[in-house]
Amino acid sequence: MLHIFEWETDIIAPLPAVDMRVICAGHVNWDVTLRVDHLPEPDGEGRIADRSQSSGGSASNAAVALAGLDADPLVLGSVGRDDHGTMVRRELAATGVETVLIESDDPTAVKYLIVDESSDVAVLGNDGANEAFGAADLPAETLAEADHLHLTGQDPTTAAALARDATAADVPVSFDPGRRLPYRDYSSVLSHADILFCNDREADHARDSGLFEAVPTVVVKHGDCGATAHIGDQTVTNAGYPIESVDTAGAGDAFAAGYLLASAREIGPERALAVANACGALAAQSPGAQTTLDWESVWELVDSERSSEPV
Repeated sequence: MLHIFEWETDIIAPLPAVDMRVICAGHVNWDVTLRVDHLPEPDGEGRIADRSQSSGGSASNAAVALAGLDADPLVLGSVGRDDHGTMVRRELAATGVETVLIESDDPTAVKYLIVDESSDVAVLGNDGANEAFGAADLPAETLAEADHLHLTGQDPTTAAALARDATAADVPVSFDPGRRLPYRDYSSVLSHADILFCNDREADHARDSGLFEAVPTVVVKHGDCGATAHIGDQTVTNAGYPIESVDTAGAGDAFAAGYLLASAREIGPERALAVANACGALAAQSPGAQTTLDWESVWELVDSERSSEPV
């Protein structure tokens, strides 16, 4: 039987601080964000309205969001022996994120995020050093002491080994593979995952490939249309929040951070989605891929919109 959950007003209440140890493993980049008036056609020209730089990468983005929400994140990844790698370390430390960053002879991955007038994001870049780390670089005792392992896009072999190690250590695993899900074989990772995060396009691929059945919980992000969680035979939906987007880069990582922390309190999937959507919305209202969140802002947004629609 399919159970549909709708919004209940009694789920709106402050969430206690969560001192949750979360290891975020995946890409660590240096981001260069270019805000343009439009994306030009071939042989056309667009105007760069603003240019900014910061640390980035899905693992880093999620960790920064977690740190702002009183969690205790650690990033496992890799950077080059260069200025960009040094700046990544410095920025993550400044936000309270602990790191295990392997140094590589390859340069730190630099991604160019092109944000157009509608706040949609296109990405240019190469991998550089961001897949130079391996599962063996994470000390076994560090993993065993964690409350959760959050995997983001990375080498499938590394991700599978980390997921297996976490399962053996009784550490729950979530996976947000990102836009490369249709192009890489992550089936071994998903066989050990408790939660899969994906957007609509990635969800279509996962459903067609039979990957949905491999994971107990699949959370599908619908952008500005909210999100849906498929938990066994239950489907939970939240319509999200009407906001003015500035930059959607990193919004999905902030969403995942909020969902993980809310779910850890065992407060129910409806409320977890409400929190997650609020975190994603706040991230989309801020420039750059990394947003320092706080519970006061999250709950202000959650309290502002108490509606959900059935699937």
